[in-house]
Order: sequence, then structure tokens, then C-alpha cells
Amino acid sequence: MSLEGTVFEDGETAEGFDGVAEFYSAVGKMIKLLRERAGITQKQLAKTTGYSEDHVGAVERGVRTPRIEYLTVVDDALDAGGLLKVVADDVMKAKVRVSERHPAYNKAFTQEEWKAIEIHEYSSLHIPGLLQTEAHARALFDMRRPWLSVEQVDQWVAARLERQQILTRWPLPVMSWVIDESALRRPLGGWDVHREQLRHLLKVAEIRGLELQVMPLDRTENAGMGGSFVLLTPNGRPQIAYVEVQHVNRLITAPEEVRKMAARYGTLRGQALTMRESLALIEMILGER
Repeated sequence: MSLEGTVFEDGETAEGFDGVAEFYSAVGKMIKLLRERAGITQKQLAKTTGYSEDHVGAVERGVRTPRIEYLTVVDDALDAGGLLKVVADDVMKAKVRVSERHPAYNKAFTQEEWKAIEIHEYSSLHIPGLLQTEAHARALFDMRRPWLSVEQVDQWVAARLERQQILTRWPLPVMSWVIDESALRRPLGGWDVHREQLRHLLKVAEIRGLELQVMPLDRTENAGMGGSFVLLTPNGRPQIAYVEVQHVNRLITAPEEVRKMAARYGTLRGQALTMRESLALIEMILGER
């Protein structure tokens, strides 16, 4: 598997949960204030500390996690008197809190998802995470092998529900989903859980601005046979993509690769049922049980 354009979970982007992003933003503003009081430009600070100017700017804007090593060297460079070194302890606590709540293998994705202004997803095997009920999400984690601990399941379910706060924001990101019909007919967790999940999809579809389509099983052409994927558009940055299978994941930034996936998603939307037809199919499946 090519690693070109992959972003690993290495602190490249600031976490967006439990107020952590706001905390990192405050740290960035503090660094900027100290730098400007010292009469030093971002370029000069970059040269002094050995970090890139882009890195310095990203930390000050709060869009990149400030590493402890960086805070330590900047404290010395700006003669901050240990202020940033003290903050470094809180940065570590914030990173631990987020790591405990969210699966390490997809944390980089959830960070980007939280800040995206557009989210588009093709799901070939299951209901997308943003659309799952608590019972459905719990059933998915409970059936993992090897087994997850009860505490781990509880944490991951809570984290998945927390992600869904995206659906309550205003303005909403531009969001759409294409879900394979097989996911709608697979009663994971049992029929009671599954019926609740299908009814939830109908309810979510009532939210103005969200678009939900189904790829029917009887289509003779399906551009998504390569598997599920997500397209994210960050604010002020080019579109990126994400794929995950068996905990092997890639957050893809290579422009040509992302372009092809975006074109594939456009084809999928054209091949899928319209939203009205999709909701009618979900209602029909509900009526069969």
C-alpha cells in the first residue's frame, strides 16, 4: 500500500472534542502574543527553534497540536519564563484524554471530520458512524474480535455519539451519504436494534441540508466495488479522503488520488436511488418485519 499523501496520528492536527481544540487555540494565541511582545516574526522564530514557518503559524492558529518539545524550545526562545513549559503539562493531559476516548487507529480522521465544511461518504458494509444509533454502535463494537473490554466499548460508543454533534451544528457542513442496500438489510444487533436504526435514518433524513441515497442491490453497475470511503473538505484547504479496512487506514491528501475518489463518488450518486426513492426503500424494508 502506498503511503503517499497519508497523514498519520502524530499531532499534525488539533483535536476537536471535549474543548481540546479551543484549548489548543488559546495556547496558540498565547504564543503569538509572547512572540509579538518580543518583536519576533514567525519566520525568525522558526529559524531560532528549527521548526518550519508553516509549523509556527499552524500552532499559533490552533490548527496543529503543540508538541511538548516545541513548547519547551519556544519558551526559551521567547524568554517566557517557564509559562509555556507549564502549559505543556496540560497539553499532555489533553492528548491523553482524547486518546482514551477515541480509537487510535482513526483519531486523525475524526479530528479532520470535526472541522470539515463538507462530508461525503459511501458505505458498502454498514451504516455510517454519524448516522448510527447508540444501540447499533454498541452492537458493532460488541461483535469485534478479538473482544473489547466493556469499558472500551462504553468509551468508543460515547465517542461515536459525540461525533454526531456535527449534525446539530449551525451552519451544518454540506453532508451526503450513499449506503449500499445490503447494509440496510443486515440486522446487526437483532431486529429490534435494526428497526430502531432504520427509523433513525428516516428521522435524520428530515434534517434540512442532509442528503441520503441508497445503492440498490439490483444495479448492474456499481462504482463503489472497491469499498467504502469518505471525502472531507477542510475549511480553507483542499479536499482529502479517508479509507479504512480491518483497522488499516489512510487519510489521503495526494490531489490526484483524492480527485479520482471524488469523481467516483459523483458516479455513485448518479447510480444510486434518488433521496425520495431511497427513503421509500427504507420504509419498505421496515414494513417487511
